[in-house]
Amino acid sequence: MPAHLAVIMDGNGRWAERRKRPRMIGHRAGARAVNLCIDFCLEQGIEALTLFAFSSENWGRPEEEVGALMKLFLNALEREVEELDRRGVRIRFIGERERFAQALRDKMDAAEMQTRDNRRLTLSIAASYGGRQDIAAAARALARDVVDGKLRVQDIDENAMATHMALADLPAPDLFIRTGGDHRISNFLLWQLAYTELWFTETLWPELDAATLRRALDDYARRERRFGLTGAQLAPSTNPSAA
Repeated sequence: MPAHLAVIMDGNGRWAERRKRPRMIGHRAGARAVNLCIDFCLEQGIEALTLFAFSSENWGRPEEEVGALMKLFLNALEREVEELDRRGVRIRFIGERERFAQALRDKMDAAEMQTRDNRRLTLSIAASYGGRQDIAAAARALARDVVDGKLRVQDIDENAMATHMALADLPAPDLFIRTGGDHRISNFLLWQLAYTELWFTETLWPELDAATLRRALDDYARRERRFGLTGAQLAPSTNPSAA
């Protein structure tokens, strides 16, 4: 069972277009799939769920669609936070939140504050987020530490970098799922996905169901995660004296 699941929720617009409906109808349908995914993680005991809700590149979409997404985002925060808090879900946001309107930033801050002590599931929502942006922000933080005399250049390594990345307090995702049929990670968690198992499905996000998530977990359970080692190194010893 993965401890941390990362998801790109792709296919809302295409789901609506296939039904000759406005794209926003697809985004509303996708919001229901978010609740299903959260329910599944709670039922399965998955400890962390990170959802790619809005990328740094999505700001370039038509202004009408972006505005409608922001309204949907705000409404979801107003509607869902109390129930998520009751169920033990900790909510957090990663990304450049300063690009959002103040009213939305206030709701994000309030949701994080209200749920900060919950431990059943950590729900990280990547909003106005990009993997390259995340790495650049970590590099700037390390550069400031060097300038301030807190860090020597020769001490900058992967561990130092990792402490300044988004989600630094969580284990790296074990399993990545992307719906919608595309086979790429689209600038999502570039640092964190280095050894994550990837799973892709043609299912559009609003069509997500528990059976699809179960197939992903079953496939994950059959994989051997070697992290650069060999299968023989990972296999338990058969020497009875090697206790």
